[in-house]
Amino acid sequence: MNIQIFGTKKCFDTKKAERYFKERRIKYQFIDLNIKGLSKRELQGVRVAVGIAKLIDSTKKEYKTLNLDKIRTMEMKEEILLNNPKVYKTPIVRNGNKATVGYDPETWNSWE
Repeated sequence: MNIQIFGTKKCFDTKKAERYFKERRIKYQFIDLNIKGLSKRELQGVRVAVGIAKLIDSTKKEYKTLNLDKIRTMEMKEEILLNNPKVYKTPIVRNGNKATVGYDPETWNSWE
C-alpha cells in the first residue's frame, strides 16, 4: 500500500485518519494542504475515484467567497480547487488509484 493523507494539522478527521493507519502500522505520507495542495494529476485521480462534489466542503467560508455554488463546469471547479486548497473536504486519503474523502475506515479496511 502507498497511502497518502491530504489534510491539515488542525482537522480532527485528519488526525483520526493518521491514528487509524498508525495503529495498524501502515506507513503513510501526510501532505499538509496549507503548505502544498494536490497537483493537477492527483486532483484528477481523486476526482475520478470519488467525484468532484465530494471534494468540496460547502461549509467553509471560502466556498461562499469564491461563489462555488454558482459555478457549473467541472473544469472551473477543478481550477478553483487547485488554487484554493482550503475548500477541500478533509482528509483526502489516496491508495494508488483509489481514494476516499472524510474519515472512512470501512473502505480503508478493504484496502488491507
